[in-house]
Amino acid sequence: MSQRQSTEDLIRRLASAPAPARFSPAVTLGGMAGLLVGGLGLYIAGFGLRSDLVAAWTHLPVQAKSVLPALLSVAAIWLAIGSARPEGRVVLWPLAVPIVLALAMAVVRIVGADGSLAAEAVGQTALACLSSISLLSALPLAFGIALLRRGAPTRPVLTGALLGIATGGAVAAGYALHCTEDSPLFFVAWYGLAITMVGCVGAWLGHRFLRW
Repeated sequence: MSQRQSTEDLIRRLASAPAPARFSPAVTLGGMAGLLVGGLGLYIAGFGLRSDLVAAWTHLPVQAKSVLPALLSVAAIWLAIGSARPEGRVVLWPLAVPIVLALAMAVVRIVGADGSLAAEAVGQTALACLSSISLLSALPLAFGIALLRRGAPTRPVLTGALLGIATGGAVAAGYALHCTEDSPLFFVAWYGLAITMVGCVGAWLGHRFLRW
């Protein structure tokens, strides 16, 4: 077979192949949101909201441990969706806003403390925090990675990491409604570590499955 015939045969095969599914940000966001809400709903149904949530919500740290991860999640998913297009421009500074605010709360707590804060930082539920946020993030993250394969990310590791941060942040925001550990030292350390872990898993999945 000549080179010309081989080229023409390849062109015919490509032309007859079914078109790949189109990347839809709305489907990606909707599917991930549904899985997140469903997973958190089952978790809350099993373990419950904190009993004093209404009264506790008047305190800034209680608000912050839900609001700041939620802001981080919104910024990260917006950047992840944008990075799934070849022409997408990714600027990471929006992620810094909730991170800086969280760190500032931790610093204020440290500066204002009279004694040791080790017990406060370690808390009583660190392992439950890490495991719950990580496990509840698994299915939405995998679903998001599968749908982002329909896009064309030129930086697959970054895209996967952003998707992991978005997923971990959203789960942490919901988990905070159950958690009774209100110290900024606790939630900055352990929520932050859990979100970082999910982000690292997302980066690995991006490297593995989002490459062209």
